[in-house]
Amino acid sequence: MSGDGDPEAAIMAMVRRFYDLCLADSLLGPMFRAKIADFAEHYGIVADFWSHSLLGTDRYRRGTPYVHHVGLKVEEDHFTRWMAAFEQAVAETLPAGLAETAMKRARHMTQSFRMGLLPLPKPAPQTT
Repeated sequence: MSGDGDPEAAIMAMVRRFYDLCLADSLLGPMFRAKIADFAEHYGIVADFWSHSLLGTDRYRRGTPYVHHVGLKVEEDHFTRWMAAFEQAVAETLPAGLAETAMKRARHMTQSFRMGLLPLPKPAPQTT
C-alpha cells in the first residue's frame, strides 16, 4: 500500500495496477482490449474520474461513467472479477483513507451498474 506520497500519484498507480490485473484476467482482458483503443489516454480519463471522486478535483468532465459502459455485454462474473481486481489494486496502492472511500464508491458504482446493465431475472412461474 502506498502511504505518505502524492495522492494523485497513488491514484494513477491504482488505475495502472487495476488495468494490469484486468488485462491478465481471461474474462475481462479480452473485453477491455476490444473496447479500449488507447490505454494511455484511458488511464488518464479513469485517473481523472478517481481524482474527482476521491480528492474533489474537477478534471473529470465526461458525465456519469455509466453512459460509457452501457454497450458492454456483461454478466455477473464480470462484476465479481472487476471488484476483486479493484479491491486488490486499491489495497496495494492507496493510503487507508483514500482506499476506504474508493471502495465505498466502487461498491456503489458496481451495484448501480449491475442494476442497469444486467438483465432482469425472469419471474418465477406463478402457481394457482
